[in-house]
Amino acid sequence: MNEVIANEHVTLLELLDRLLNKGVMIWGDLVISVAGIDLVYLRLQVLLSAVETLKGESK
Repeated sequence: MNEVIANEHVTLLELLDRLLNKGVMIWGDLVISVAGIDLVYLRLQVLLSAVETLKGESK
C-alpha cells in the first residue's frame, strides 16, 4: 500500500485492482433514529476480493 500513497497519479482502477488482489473486509454499524428513539439497527459486513485470491487462501 505504500506504493499507492507515494505515487501521486493513482487511478481509481489501479486502487480497485490492488484492493481486489489483496482483499478487504469492511464492517460497521448503522443506526437510524428519530427523536432519540432507535428505529433501525444494521450491522454491515462486506468482504471484497477477487475469486482467485479467495481460492488461494483456502488451500
